[in-house]
Amino acid sequence: MTMHGLEKKRMISGGARLVFAAALLLALSISAAAQSSAKPAPQEGPYKIEYSYKIKWGYADEWLGLFQKNHLPLLRALQEEGRILSVSFDKPRYHASEQARWDFRVTITWENISASMDPGTEQALIRKLFPDQAAFKREEQRRFELLLEHTDVPLAPFSFE
Repeated sequence: MTMHGLEKKRMISGGARLVFAAALLLALSISAAAQSSAKPAPQEGPYKIEYSYKIKWGYADEWLGLFQKNHLPLLRALQEEGRILSVSFDKPRYHASEQARWDFRVTITWENISASMDPGTEQALIRKLFPDQAAFKREEQRRFELLLEHTDVPLAPFSFE
């Protein structure tokens, strides 16, 4: 067989493999779609997130004052609306290493995951609660300038049962 004939045979063989792979992917995706549509949608329930804040040394009081002035009223308004079911606040009792250190932790139980992701409603509440938007934005900017680290960790329910 000539070199040209071998190349042609390889091209046909490669093309056949591509067609087979595409057909296999299509069949797998159809099967996965059928299986996923057969399962009932999970019921959306309470959704808990732990927000932790690590503040620059010496600025914890300033950060906390800004949090209480500008963020706590928003959380309370969201709780009054029923989007937030509960809010708890913690600070460490003792010291940790710098790497493990956090200064404040806020745990929020949202009504559901959708309630935690509605920035339009939050923005409307912010405009209502803080008519001086320039001051609000300046103070919120300062609050975040004081942070060394901030994490938002969604929590999953767990039980040994």
